[in-house]
Amino acid sequence: MESILTINNLTKKFGYLTAVKDLSFTINKGNVYGILGPNGSGKSTTLGVVLNVVNKTSGDFHWFDGNITTHDALKRVGAIIENPNFYPYMSGYDNLRLVCKIKGVDLTKIDEKLEIVGLTDRKNSKFKTYSLGMKQRLAIASALLNDPEILILDEPTNGLDPQGIHQIRQIIKDIANNGTTILLASHLLDEVEKVCSHVVVLRKGEKLYSGRVDEMISSHGFFELKTDKHDELITILENDEAFGKIKIEDQLITAFLNNPMEASTFNKLMFEKGITLSHLVKRKESLEEQFLQLTDNN
Repeated sequence: MESILTINNLTKKFGYLTAVKDLSFTINKGNVYGILGPNGSGKSTTLGVVLNVVNKTSGDFHWFDGNITTHDALKRVGAIIENPNFYPYMSGYDNLRLVCKIKGVDLTKIDEKLEIVGLTDRKNSKFKTYSLGMKQRLAIASALLNDPEILILDEPTNGLDPQGIHQIRQIIKDIANNGTTILLASHLLDEVEKVCSHVVVLRKGEKLYSGRVDEMISSHGFFELKTDKHDELITILENDEAFGKIKIEDQLITAFLNNPMEASTFNKLMFEKGITLSHLVKRKESLEEQFLQLTDNN
């Protein structure tokens, strides 16, 4: 697959603080990537480095095939990494006209991009009259003016109401469906699950997971178990490679599966070992539960 951005062992330190630690991942053309992590996990710093606004400490990254300078590569990138910076007393259209002049883009692009973000009917309204969601949509239109190959968004739905969040997410999907690669940073699991095809999970600057979203949530699930022979069951589970993490809360044992297994099969196996289960429920992990497991400090 054609690579858009490759990051190798990237590290960024601010004094004693390591904001990004030995981070590596590749973004391929035509996908929607999420960098997911709580605040302070290194998402914005990573975006800042690849956009040349933050200097890296060590490691490297390259755009496209690597035979292009970052300066030239960024002409093929659209990005919103800070609050939209437009003139309040100018209309949405005139603000974009100014961006076109700065970027050397033809003015015919303005109406096309306003249509994509649903602002055609408000293009002559002053920017200061726009809602927060409209301001964010104008920023996306601005970032699309140069027909970028990749669009980079840092927390695109921050501070928006539910309707605004829905509109931005739909716009992102529409842009992706038209072939533009997207990289967005978010602390919202829901956002990544609904919008992204791939995810990189960060905590304290370190990568915990990188891959497809659907593979992250296609774990084999877990059993919730209770029995009179509590300690005996725990010993069996801990010595069985079919199980990974075991959690114990009071008398409830939660056993995470490494391999597929049906509840009926497990029940039969335990019965053969002389253990009668008074409680047996098989559950599927949500993305949220997996994220909590990944970011668990234990």
